[in-house]
Amino acid sequence: MQPDNNAFATIPEAIEDLRAGKMIIVVDDEDRENEGDFIMSAQHITPDAVNFMAKYGRGMICVPAATERLDELGLPDMVDRNTAKLGTAFTVSVDAVKGTTTGISASDRAITIKTFVDANAKPEDLARPGHVHPLRAEVGGVLVRAGHTEAVVDLMRLAGLGSAGVLCEILSDDGTMARLPELTEVAAKWDMKIVTIADLIKYRRVNERLVYKFATCRIPTKYGEFMGHGYQATVESSPYIALVMGDVDDGEPTLVRIHSGCLTGDVLGSLRCDCGEQLHAAMRTIAEEGKGVLLYIHHQEGRGIGLVNKLKAYVLQDHGADTVEANHMLGLPGDMRDYGIGAQVLVDLGLKKIRMMTNNPGKLAGLQGYDLEIAERVPIVCKPNEDNAYYLDTKRKKMGHVLDEQMFDACIRESDNPDTAHSE
Repeated sequence: MQPDNNAFATIPEAIEDLRAGKMIIVVDDEDRENEGDFIMSAQHITPDAVNFMAKYGRGMICVPAATERLDELGLPDMVDRNTAKLGTAFTVSVDAVKGTTTGISASDRAITIKTFVDANAKPEDLARPGHVHPLRAEVGGVLVRAGHTEAVVDLMRLAGLGSAGVLCEILSDDGTMARLPELTEVAAKWDMKIVTIADLIKYRRVNERLVYKFATCRIPTKYGEFMGHGYQATVESSPYIALVMGDVDDGEPTLVRIHSGCLTGDVLGSLRCDCGEQLHAAMRTIAEEGKGVLLYIHHQEGRGIGLVNKLKAYVLQDHGADTVEANHMLGLPGDMRDYGIGAQVLVDLGLKKIRMMTNNPGKLAGLQGYDLEIAERVPIVCKPNEDNAYYLDTKRKKMGHVLDEQMFDACIRESDNPDTAHSE
């Protein structure tokens, strides 16, 4: 994503430009949207700036904002269940009631944005729907969700410019998304600073802390003795539990398993998934090496949809839907998990280089930008059974999981059962 580090500004340099009312470019990770956005302070927005974004950005002009500001203005989410691929949280669109005509002109949109950030503005000052699109940022910002929405709000707060900004995606002349080489040319052409979300994450990590340890205790298991570390995040209510064996802060690559909690598989022994097998395989592998970390995130049940929705998804799977289709039929994404807080726990434990035990490449992408070097992906091999073979094959085909094809083909030939399960 960053072939030429000299092309990028530092976060403090970008903050100074934002304070001066200038526009900058923010780019995200190539494993995510792999795009760049023009962003600037909503307080400094002008008709010329809106026109520039529309003319040279060509994407949708949006106003990322903190939840508290959106609630003050009475702006609900656009949909009750967000099934967008990356979870972008649009609210209802708005136009300023006063000072605008149709709402679409550069002048009208600038007035609407100015009204949006006016401390004296009330809900009745904004008509809905309209031509300006607010976005709801996750509490915790890029440390929780590494998106442009959160990056804008974080940068505005760091610059002392309130809790809302303006963004517009940058498209190429042919209408495709502009990628990094072209984005650096755009930045040079318009004398703009360009920064990465990964650098913003690093900057915030140096200056802020979102997790704290509340307990450390012995956890003897059939695989040996672990030290249990309990963590609480300031932006979430559910705790994180890390089982640690050996010296993991020595700078050497360390085995790590980030395990999403699965009541049915981990505790009840369900054969609909391989979660319980993966959990025990990870603990056994760590014990055999004498060193490693198992981070257990119990509130990521059902790839983040929760126990109730997971059981509802099981009903749909019993009637022929696969694990991805079932989520979509419930109005939910195929995977709702985020690993930002988990990454902070790993860093707090002293890890720098990790050997990630997973069959899911998405987990590797989810850890980008958190001062963790992925030295190796270590597969977890669990033989499928007749109850979970179709489910695992669906994850391989639809979700990009790396699994042994021959093992599945043999098991699937032996079973006529439909897809029936849930996790990793």
